[in-house]
Amino acid sequence: MTPFTYAAALDVRTALRCAAEDHNAMLIAGGTDILQLLQDSIVKPGALIDINNLPFAGINVDDSGTHIGALTRLADVADDDRIRQRYPLLAQALMETASPQIRNMATVGGNLLQRTRCLYFRDAASPCNKRMPGTGCPALVGRSRMNAIFGGSEHCIAAYPGDMAVALLALDAELLIQGQGRRRRMKLEELHRLPGDTPHIETTLEPGEIITAVLLPATTAARRSHYVKVRDRASFEWALVSAAVVLSMDGKVVQQARVTAGGVGTRPWRLEQAEQCLTGHVLDARHACNAGHAAGAGATPRSDNAFKVTMLGRAVERAVLAAGDLA
Repeated sequence: MTPFTYAAALDVRTALRCAAEDHNAMLIAGGTDILQLLQDSIVKPGALIDINNLPFAGINVDDSGTHIGALTRLADVADDDRIRQRYPLLAQALMETASPQIRNMATVGGNLLQRTRCLYFRDAASPCNKRMPGTGCPALVGRSRMNAIFGGSEHCIAAYPGDMAVALLALDAELLIQGQGRRRRMKLEELHRLPGDTPHIETTLEPGEIITAVLLPATTAARRSHYVKVRDRASFEWALVSAAVVLSMDGKVVQQARVTAGGVGTRPWRLEQAEQCLTGHVLDARHACNAGHAAGAGATPRSDNAFKVTMLGRAVERAVLAAGDLA
């Protein structure tokens, strides 16, 4: 591990200034992702700035929607009765995340910004365009079982690893962002970048900006939702494939559907063709199957991960049936 300095920021201004002025500094809250990367010499910051003292924790729910502070622990969100009632999809996704110990430490903001799970990125001895720009992407011709089938480029096919972001994308969440001298609001789907030819730039955050909160709309549709995660073992494992579904219904007819996926895209992935197979139709097993078949449209798998196309279709079909109480 490379030596670094440590300091706790006691106010927002100090944290933002440190993040903006010192390009070798990294912010840390729960530390569940960054500590492993430090131990494996994947990241080598000159300084860690502890932001746990900042006033960005807590959950507020009212008629206008739900405000979840970025420093709220994942376990607190998953265990909140209001979240379970209004957004069961989010609670399900969080309960499928990592382990109880990790959920008790990890924060909402940190989870959104966790790094890729690609084997080559996590191996400091391997070349990796995301870790060392210009060195190549061994996954293109090597082991790619865990990698993306959507959104890749000739420079990177690493899959985004999280569960929560997939659920939040299906829920049409927004983010509050704060930087030096300005605050802004963005759709969650605008946060993560496609790799293109700059895979080392993973988000649209500007230097010195931090996520302060997640905003969820007040909608009864979120109660008709479901999350499916397929993985190699029952706990503490990233998804091979995950699917999140939110349905807005008028009787038995789907008025609007949001279908998203994890484990398959270089960022949390929206499956618009699957949504089209549901919108305007009676919700039944046939249309759920059609949505599953459409989920893989546009995929560009490798030999090691071609199975994900079929697996994704089955996961979407299961999630649709469960969200519609047809399972």
